[in-house]
Amino acid sequence: MLQVDQISKAYGDRLLFSNISFSIEEGEKVGLIAANGTGKTTLMRILVGDETPDTGFITKRRDIKIVYLPQKTQFPEGSSILEACFNPLDKVASLVGEWHKASMRGDTLAIEHLLPQMDALQAWDYERQAEEILHRLSIPDLSRAVDSLSGGEQKRVALAGVLLTSPDLLILDEPTNHLDLEVIEWLEKYLSRSKLSLLLITHDRYFLDRVCSSFMELTPTKVYSYKCGFERYLELRVERLETEREAAQKASNLYRRELEWMRRQPQARGGKQKARKDAFYELQQLITPPKEEQGPQLAGGKVHLGNKIFSAQGVSLSFGEKAILKGFEYTFARYDKLGIVGPNGVGKTTFLKLLLGELIPDKGFFDVGETVRFGYFSQRGGNFLPDKRVIEVMTDIADNISLPEGEKTISASQMLTRFLFTPERQYTPIEKLSGGELRRLYLCTVLVQSPNFLILDEPTNDLDLITLGVLEEYLREFKGCLIIVSHDRYFMDALVDHLFVFEGDGIVRDFPGNYSQYREWKEQIKTLEATKLEQEKEKKTSSSSQEKEQRKERKVKRSYKEEKEFERLEFEVAELEEKIAELSQTMSSGMLASDRLLILSREYETLSALLEEKSMRWLELSELGS
Repeated sequence: MLQVDQISKAYGDRLLFSNISFSIEEGEKVGLIAANGTGKTTLMRILVGDETPDTGFITKRRDIKIVYLPQKTQFPEGSSILEACFNPLDKVASLVGEWHKASMRGDTLAIEHLLPQMDALQAWDYERQAEEILHRLSIPDLSRAVDSLSGGEQKRVALAGVLLTSPDLLILDEPTNHLDLEVIEWLEKYLSRSKLSLLLITHDRYFLDRVCSSFMELTPTKVYSYKCGFERYLELRVERLETEREAAQKASNLYRRELEWMRRQPQARGGKQKARKDAFYELQQLITPPKEEQGPQLAGGKVHLGNKIFSAQGVSLSFGEKAILKGFEYTFARYDKLGIVGPNGVGKTTFLKLLLGELIPDKGFFDVGETVRFGYFSQRGGNFLPDKRVIEVMTDIADNISLPEGEKTISASQMLTRFLFTPERQYTPIEKLSGGELRRLYLCTVLVQSPNFLILDEPTNDLDLITLGVLEEYLREFKGCLIIVSHDRYFMDALVDHLFVFEGDGIVRDFPGNYSQYREWKEQIKTLEATKLEQEKEKKTSSSSQEKEQRKERKVKRSYKEEKEFERLEFEVAELEEKIAELSQTMSSGMLASDRLLILSREYETLSALLEEKSMRWLELSELGS
């Protein structure tokens, strides 16, 4: 389907990758793994033609349709949600978009002109498909303007747009960012069942494991391919690095012996000596052991937390008729580690602002201990000036940072080095950093200020898997309180021991367990409710059957009034059945304009409901004797 041969890409002196090759087969779902700033997004842009490689070439199947969803999407100004789903480069989508606009204007002439084209392209199901996918993505109002939506809602619209194009190869760059957990789980199931090919960048490890069937690890000089699940990939990666280290060590030992021989030898004249020299120069390329990617050395200042921490007393907050909290009460314990979950728009970030004092509650209050120092990692990221250099961001906070181990002090530059910013990279302007590097820098600025109460709002967005692993280890050992809002289920499961579940209408449930345990509990509740409904249905059916038997035994007869009603119903039911049959034949003729078809469809639904009502009454009366 797609073959990449020996491509390279550099920006000035900064090499992203050199002479890498790989392929993607039909139906293959590939997870792309690499550290931040190593060119994952650049590689995706090259594959779709938005950028060109410096060397090498890409071979694609002639009729292949490749669709790319970048991390940040833009929509035509003033477009509605449904219009935003219609890709102008897709023939069917573009046609349905024109038909939809004409329908909204009530332009009968335009509709009649478009009808034959809709028939020819079999495009009638497209709008219904769009509505269905958007419904599953929790966006019911398709007439709203896209620019009125939140970031999470816009992400869902963009997802719907790429899914509706029916691509052969779908390329997704961090598709789970800004999505709530239920939408992520739906997308996970949708992609795993789909027959399309997929190239995926995501930090969501559960998502990778459940969607992808193979993995590509991108390094500056090679792409390593693994046809297996995510957990097996991690095992094979460790084995590969160990094998490479052993090979490098053997090569180093041989190199030392050959180097001694080279120093003793006069100028080579014989064929054997020349071959040995050539082998020596080749050996020089093998002696450097493989450079294993190192995560940042996360560290903050000394953390001290007093006995009195933080409590909420009867806190309520509403915006108009929308309740965020109703009488919320909670007292934080030392080393409390909790997660916050709930659908987008339910008030999770608003709750964090209340905790931080950025908003004042309508009722109640927060009692904060004197020793509490908040550290807030915002979903929006750090508010850095684009022309400022990395080192300047740090020195604006402090020239030197005190660390907890033995009251040691290091410079701002040394702290940045711990966070994987090389001395050269520290003088890079903010605007030149990748998304992952920006998040890593922001994390550094939060931790160096010695917080003892960390509030992290979507901290995993744009971080690579290695940095995520290091961050998890740091937070496990963190000697303070921790609140996490995250759609990364793996991250939540690894760190939190209970959840605040925002259920809407100001209700917050304190659930004792992590996210996976919460989902399991919800499934159990769902199963119990379904069983209860089934039992009630069976009970009702049994009662109805008993009542019928009792009626038969009593041989209840229809009254004079009921007899007349029974005769009238026989006539009305037959008449309705005839009308419905005529409507069905007219609607299936394919000769109707869309507005007329819509009117007849509504009439069909009304008559069908009336027929069902009268038929049920007729059956009820028929069980009585005449």
